[in-house]
Amino acid sequence: MTDWISRWKNNRIGWHADQINSQLIGYLENLDLSAGETIFVPLCGKTKDMLYLLEKQINVIGVEMSSIAVEQFFLENNLSYSISKMDGFILYEGKGIRIYCGNYFDLECNHLQEVRAVYDRASLIALDEELRQKYVKHLNDIIADDVRILLLTLNYPQHQRSGPPFAVSRSEVDELFKGSFHSRELYCINDIENEPMFQNLGVDFVEKAVYLLQKVRV
Repeated sequence: MTDWISRWKNNRIGWHADQINSQLIGYLENLDLSAGETIFVPLCGKTKDMLYLLEKQINVIGVEMSSIAVEQFFLENNLSYSISKMDGFILYEGKGIRIYCGNYFDLECNHLQEVRAVYDRASLIALDEELRQKYVKHLNDIIADDVRILLLTLNYPQHQRSGPPFAVSRSEVDELFKGSFHSRELYCINDIENEPMFQNLGVDFVEKAVYLLQKVRV
């Protein structure tokens, strides 16, 4: 995952979108969050989706390896913040938002005690197959029972393009989250016509999907 730090240093951040994700806007209500409740955004980068959540009066906890990304988020959105150290992380705090700068896998339950939902726009698909398994296991370990997850994925013929973003199919989502989560597909469409980079590489299809998951109460 340290490769992401060098990508931020060299401004190779083609995955970053300047617009708020339309699927977040369309499906946020499925998380059933009230004003003042808290959502976790793993591998958050500097996504403006966090700004949208704050505007909806939803508190945000993020984790991100690159301090460049975190500082750009606050500066580009004119948000004041403080910096401190906590449990091996550098903690950036603003009104309604905390971002832990460090390794996602170092997060523990106590960091996410108040979290009622998770928003994964590009975390799972940023990781290779081995790391995806580790990522989901750790997520299960650090979030409470009944927490809901809004998960956005891409699927395409992986042999036609190397990741990231990596291809994640419906069957892999089911396999990764089976046993510990209930899963429901909310949306799925082949959107190759809006993906010129994939078209230029000769990729046959680009399937975009949205899932709602909920951790099973033990």
